[in-house]
Amino acid sequence: MAQNLRAKIPGSDTLVIYDQKHDATRKFVEELDGAGGKKTGVEIAESSREVAEKSEVIITVLPEPTHVKSVFGHILHPRLPDLPPLSPSSTAPNRLFIDCSTIDPTSSTEIANAVHSSSPDRFVDAPMSGGVVGARAATLTFMLGCPTHNGQGKLPERVTPILELMGKKVVHMGTSGAGLAGKLANNYLLAVSNIATAEAMNLGIKLGLDPVQLADLINESSGQCWSSKVNNPIKGISPGAPAEKEYEGGFAVGLMRKDLGLAMKAARESGAELELAKTAEGLYEHVEDSEGMKDFSVVYRWLEKRNVAGTVKR
Repeated sequence: MAQNLRAKIPGSDTLVIYDQKHDATRKFVEELDGAGGKKTGVEIAESSREVAEKSEVIITVLPEPTHVKSVFGHILHPRLPDLPPLSPSSTAPNRLFIDCSTIDPTSSTEIANAVHSSSPDRFVDAPMSGGVVGARAATLTFMLGCPTHNGQGKLPERVTPILELMGKKVVHMGTSGAGLAGKLANNYLLAVSNIATAEAMNLGIKLGLDPVQLADLINESSGQCWSSKVNNPIKGISPGAPAEKEYEGGFAVGLMRKDLGLAMKAARESGAELELAKTAEGLYEHVEDSEGMKDFSVVYRWLEKRNVAGTVKR
């Protein structure tokens, strides 16, 4: 995502980056073939607060609700100084915070209220879908949550071109928290369909079918889904998928468990029934214990091992 931003924003702009893992930021700059960011237009900050102080648009991507709250607590206190005017005759621009983390809508709305009540700056939730493959190829889908009233009617129009630097589609779902509501519904479906894809491929192979032919059939039939087509769990079917490299990279099992838990929490709060959630949650717990932080499509390998052991139970 950061590579796509740096490649597409004006050359005169500076991309200010921060990560607690300092090796990651240094590696990023080295990959852009610059010395300390001077040739690349990239500056490494010492904290998230420094990023916010120096930037008009701040994009955050963090694993858990507690992480997002901690970062914004650090950013907002004490109050951020105003950005300098873009020209002598203009007013200072408001900062725009775009949080692409997958957290619960309630926490995100609390953060939005904190930003809006303490400054003229704006905050939107914009979780994404498309995985590591989509992030690299800039084909992500962003689900945008932000108000369109109280003088903020043009906020989606301000946010959309920025997100389109990193993705192919931006869907405005509604007010603050609505983007995350859409993301949790989507990722609940993904959690279940990933398991079903692994089970269907496992079943077909155990019945003597060629995996490539089986995948071709599914992807031309009513069973097709993202997990069968783009992120198939069997090597040789989906180019670039984690299955091609022993399930390294991609979307870790632990993150899938986290998103499933958030969806279950939202379901309890809203009174929605999720009949398959507990079963899926239990399976991902077992897979994470067995496979560690591999891509969540490793569910297939876990099933395959259980086949060999002859202990597949329901």
